[in-house]
Amino acid sequence: MYLNKAFLYGNLTRDPEIRALPSGQQVASFSIATNRTYKNKDGEKQDATEFHNVVAFGRLADLIGQYMKKGRPIFVEGRIQTRSWESNGEKKYRTEIVVENFQFGPSAPGGGGNYSKSAGGGDYFASSGPSAPAGDKEDAIEYPQPDISPEDIPF
Repeated sequence: MYLNKAFLYGNLTRDPEIRALPSGQQVASFSIATNRTYKNKDGEKQDATEFHNVVAFGRLADLIGQYMKKGRPIFVEGRIQTRSWESNGEKKYRTEIVVENFQFGPSAPGGGGNYSKSAGGGDYFASSGPSAPAGDKEDAIEYPQPDISPEDIPF
């Protein structure tokens, strides 16, 4: 079995560009910046940033185009795809992540939601994910205290 899966969590580097295919289906193109921190051979802290080209189709493109703006965090799950074309006699390539699922980052209105293509194909569903921590005490959710003590656990 082969696997082509990519998971990215980063910030949009530009507003999504929305276009329509000749079939009428929406396409959103945008890029995501991810970073990592590591220590080089001398023990100095280094930062490295990668920029990823991302494309979404259909309802996912509509949602991303409507709610996402430059600088907003997003979690994307998809597949890696490389396209090629010829321009002025020169062969060009572009590697992209094709979105299959995504989740708004914590600063999104409504606290974030998870959007993905259903197994039946073509249909999309949304489920609310965990919301961002509340800033005001009156908006905070109060969870009940657990009734289980460590002594109640049988092992």
